[in-house]
Amino acid sequence: MQKKTEYDIALIGGGLAGLATSILLAKASRSVVLFEKEKYPFHKVCGEYLSLESWNFLTQLGLPLSQMSLPMIDTLLLTAPNGNVFKTKLPLGGFGISRYYLDSALAKLSEQSGVQFLEETKIDDVAYSDNCHTIGASNKLLSTVCCAAYGKRSNLDIKWKRKFLKTSKSPLDNYVGIKYHVKTNWEENVIGLHNFDNGYCGISKIEGDKYCLCYMTNAENLKKSGNNIAQLEETFLYKNPHLKKIFLNSEKVESFPITISQINFNKKTQVENHVLMLGDSAGMITPLCGNGMSIALHTAKIAAMLIQLFLNQEISRTKMEALYKKEWKRQFASRLKMGRILQHFFGNNRLSNLFVGAFRTFPSLSGPVIKMTHGKPF
Repeated sequence: MQKKTEYDIALIGGGLAGLATSILLAKASRSVVLFEKEKYPFHKVCGEYLSLESWNFLTQLGLPLSQMSLPMIDTLLLTAPNGNVFKTKLPLGGFGISRYYLDSALAKLSEQSGVQFLEETKIDDVAYSDNCHTIGASNKLLSTVCCAAYGKRSNLDIKWKRKFLKTSKSPLDNYVGIKYHVKTNWEENVIGLHNFDNGYCGISKIEGDKYCLCYMTNAENLKKSGNNIAQLEETFLYKNPHLKKIFLNSEKVESFPITISQINFNKKTQVENHVLMLGDSAGMITPLCGNGMSIALHTAKIAAMLIQLFLNQEISRTKMEALYKKEWKRQFASRLKMGRILQHFFGNNRLSNLFVGAFRTFPSLSGPVIKMTHGKPF
């Protein structure tokens, strides 16, 4: 990046959305550069459950999923803080795979497809003028199209003064996420979702002999625990007897836990300064929406198709941006809204006890709710 370089597309962030978009456009013979501030492979806080809606798309990208011996998950087990349990089959189902494994596999595919891959590179500015983007304040790299796929929050959000950062305090603000990989005794085909006071914890099988154990809670719980994770778990999570049993009977893999903070689920815009926002950059997805991994991949498919039409001069930039916002809302807006509604029930002791109790009494209610939080194969 020492001299001026021009690309068709620049992607800021190498998560699922950024990687998938880069592969699709590189395979379409476009010049693509991708910036990632970390170095692959690396772990991310994530539930690591993918609904089967994304299976075909990932195989089309080039991942041999059927050869990876991945656990297939077809059952949901839901528990309330009072110990009540509800178990049901998932209408579509999914599979488990770690972000460490999945992201690094997609990164290799991206490089093999001809993407200019720049790891350990943080972008501090993106400026738009004369129908192109200048990437970086000091590095004069130009792109015709720019996509942001950097996740929940970035210095660019602050620079662009994005509205979601200014939203007044709400119950959807300021969560922390904490993830372990563990070895434990849990059914391989079951994803568990366990509620506790102001939070919930998921467990599901990933590749090998490991399980993903990941929970989210509000920052106030961590503060009340003296910012000590072990104390947080004993004080809050262990009040759910099912969670206590899991934590006390699991072997934590070395180098865990990993954490993430300042998570909020307030609405975001899908285009900023002519930059298309992908994945969590376009809207932070509550885990109760089904899974953010599939939504991120789906945004990549939508964006890549529209970018191709724009670069082929079949639509204008204004039309590309308008169609992206329209299709994003059509595919995900109601799904995210349902997730935000469920967020108020899950993690509230009284409401989650009632919620699980209602499912136990009227099990037929669960199917429609689950379907509203999952998408269709794309």
